[in-house]
Amino acid sequence: MCGIFAYSGKQKNAGELVIRGLKKLEYRGYDSWGVAYQAPEKLGLLRKVGKIGEFNLEYNKMPESTLAIGHSRWATHGGVTEANAHPHTNAEGTIAIVHNGIIENYQELKKELEEKGYIFKSQTDTETIVHLLDLYCKTDDFVSAAKKTLARLHGRYAVLAVKTGEHKIIAARRGSPLIIGVGENEHFIASDIPAFLEYTQQIMYLDDNEMVVINDKPHFYNLETQEEVEKRVVTIDLKPESAEKGNFAHFMIKEIMEQKDTIYRAINQNDTDILKLAEEIKKAYGTFFVGCGTAGKVCLAASYVFAKVAKRHVNVVVGSEFPSHQDFLKEKSLVVAVSQSGETADTLEAIEVAKKKGAKVLSIVNVVGSTMDRMSDYTIHIKAGPEKAVASTKATTSQLAILTLLAYACNNDLQEGKRLLIETAGQINDMLNPRYEEHIQKLADKIKNVESMYVIGKSVNYPIALEAAIKLQEVSYIHAEGFAGGELKHGPIALISEGTPCIVLVANDETRQDILNNAQEVKARGGYIIGISPQQESVFDYWIKVPDAGMASSLVNIIPIQLLAYHLAVLRQNNPDMPRNLAKSVTVK
Repeated sequence: MCGIFAYSGKQKNAGELVIRGLKKLEYRGYDSWGVAYQAPEKLGLLRKVGKIGEFNLEYNKMPESTLAIGHSRWATHGGVTEANAHPHTNAEGTIAIVHNGIIENYQELKKELEEKGYIFKSQTDTETIVHLLDLYCKTDDFVSAAKKTLARLHGRYAVLAVKTGEHKIIAARRGSPLIIGVGENEHFIASDIPAFLEYTQQIMYLDDNEMVVINDKPHFYNLETQEEVEKRVVTIDLKPESAEKGNFAHFMIKEIMEQKDTIYRAINQNDTDILKLAEEIKKAYGTFFVGCGTAGKVCLAASYVFAKVAKRHVNVVVGSEFPSHQDFLKEKSLVVAVSQSGETADTLEAIEVAKKKGAKVLSIVNVVGSTMDRMSDYTIHIKAGPEKAVASTKATTSQLAILTLLAYACNNDLQEGKRLLIETAGQINDMLNPRYEEHIQKLADKIKNVESMYVIGKSVNYPIALEAAIKLQEVSYIHAEGFAGGELKHGPIALISEGTPCIVLVANDETRQDILNNAQEVKARGGYIIGISPQQESVFDYWIKVPDAGMASSLVNIIPIQLLAYHLAVLRQNNPDMPRNLAKSVTVK
């Protein structure tokens, strides 16, 4: 959830560089932020409430330093205050800690430390770590004290520590990402690669239950065996500009528009690999699709495609609920895990459960080298490039495309699936033009002040109705709900009053007439019907045209919703890239 960035080297001003790196990670947390930097006699500390993007380095010069750690916070324990902002320090200000994750046993550790005379100034679980490290530093060297401290922590975390007089950064992870960037006589540590991409494309991965000590060069240790671990340097193929907004006002609209290309990239997979994975699905004794949030809705949509195209039943389980289903897992089961970041805590826990049961795991993930990528038996990379807006757009359609491709491959019809998706990608390219966006912007202006709206769909577009509601909720802050069209008369239609907007997702298939009948039921109660459909229908008060994409209708129907959510957010003066109370990569449970 939170963003971590650190630098060690003599070529740049460490404090200034860390602030610049944190600005690139602001999508991971923007409640508050802070930096600790190595000053001659003690650590310098700067902490602020609010968005780091608003901090002007031109008017706020940082003292020269060669080592610094920083953090942008998404609050879990404790409110949004300067006292709760990271880094946290010991009483003397000689040790500083930044931390992403949740320390599950912090209450008992805090009680133990308070009994030893430690005074806590914040409400965070992180402060427990710095005082525990301080305690062990009284009898042990910095590295040994860090190992002892980490051994006491329960839960998922990424932790960085620095100490006065020690020109080194100690970092460790368990379940939260940390990546090492390798420059010339300098090193970077970050939660995500784009933070240091302009400086280096050479990286080293820090795996779970590992610690790294960075001085002149990194030394990696296994925290369970305490033995040093050899690591190789990997070159990544990412361009710095892919993680920048360019001429767009926000990352969200940039990423929506990139769907002209990203769907093509997603389906540009090796046929042999796709066919091999389709065979794994076909021979599995129980297939489970697992994801959280938007990825969970993608899984549900894919289950309809698998039912209709591949004639196969798949189980769809939300990541956080997956442990309750573990008794159905066998050694021949297959878990298909879907995530943009590859670091989603609940999905990672589902993978851990699957592995313990001996089941195989196929991950569909965007971030190469992510924890999910490295934990899985098989991986398909969706190739969407960095997605920095909190609301997922291009990753969503890429995930849908990959799963549709797999469904056709399971039906021994891979080339037909490719043909459909290539044609759909071309139609989406035609959709995403200025006139189309203006038409949706007019709708946004019409409904920008409503209190609630509803989205209905049927078959594969029922999960897309659920996903549409998520998009509208998270960036426009308008109360939105998605329903199966046939479920309206079983309760939700009571919510409809005069002028209530209801978005109807229509596919030109056997469900068309049923969903139009459902729309008529809403209109009869005074609802304002917004049709997303290949053709105009008399029931629509406002029509947004989409291509007739057959089994790929889910891909084309979600895109107008993405544009509508974006323009509603802008008209309501919300930041669509950084919705309140949300962060991009949910690395806590």
